[in-house]
Amino acid sequence: MAAYIVRRILYGILLMAGVVILNFFLIRLAPGDPAEVIAGDMGGATAEVLASIRADYGLDQPLLTQLWVYLSGMLQGDLGQSYFFNRPVSELIAIRVGPTILLVIAAQVIAITIGTAMGVFAARKPGGLFSSVVSVIATIGYAVPVFWMGIMLVILFASIIPIFPVEGMADVRLRNDPWLTRMIDILYHLCLPAFSLGIIFLAIYARLARASMIDVLGADYVRTARAKGASEGSVLFKHALRNAALPIITVAGLQFGGLISGALLVETVFNWPGMGTLAFDAILRRDYTTMLGVLFFASAMVVVANIITDLSYRIADPRLRTET
Repeated sequence: MAAYIVRRILYGILLMAGVVILNFFLIRLAPGDPAEVIAGDMGGATAEVLASIRADYGLDQPLLTQLWVYLSGMLQGDLGQSYFFNRPVSELIAIRVGPTILLVIAAQVIAITIGTAMGVFAARKPGGLFSSVVSVIATIGYAVPVFWMGIMLVILFASIIPIFPVEGMADVRLRNDPWLTRMIDILYHLCLPAFSLGIIFLAIYARLARASMIDVLGADYVRTARAKGASEGSVLFKHALRNAALPIITVAGLQFGGLISGALLVETVFNWPGMGTLAFDAILRRDYTTMLGVLFFASAMVVVANIITDLSYRIADPRLRTET
């Protein structure tokens, strides 16, 4: 297991290096000039001022030289200076990464727990009413765009039924209150963004859990457990779900990248102060270094999630732990 973990980490490092280089060139190929954006915020500038701005940020150097400078800085833990915010990118990401991780984990928990539970109970009677309802909900949830769901929730719970906050991460009026009060307030603000992000993946897990449980419930060991007098809850969650959960674990790791990309849209809709809103501001202002830093951290989160998924898969399936 230790050798496997080391190999996965080395593969992850190589993958991250390729992602950084690819993102560097793709961003540079996008239209727009950061110097003109900076000059526009200053009220306009002459050609000499634009040239001075490009020289200050190294934008007048050849692409390969810029790449070498950027990679050299990354090896030293320096992600560069933001063109627009005029602050170190690592500092900006350190402030924003916590809210994004909180949002993504909350959405993943909602999707896996509710989706799996719906799929398990739907598999008990595949032709029943509840199973049909779950299939319809899953199909609709998978087809709805995440940003549209967020906008609809804002309209519903801000205008029609105003019971949830629809903007920000916390109420500034509670900044001096006890930590428990502030934590409850953050969870209160988290409800709508997490549900908006998690509903698409909830639909995936519901359909996957239903299909997996239908196959597993027809196995011989499940019939044997029922013949021995095991309760229905024990059959479903102790005997069947453990084997049916293996595809769910795999998909959970593969869908983590989709959660990260979906968080950008959800954070923009709900003004959630995470890396999504930071990336949105950086894209609008052609802030190359900030965009690269956000993409780097998002890619790193996906790589780490895939490694954790592989380990979870091996823990859940003892046969994989014995493979050479």
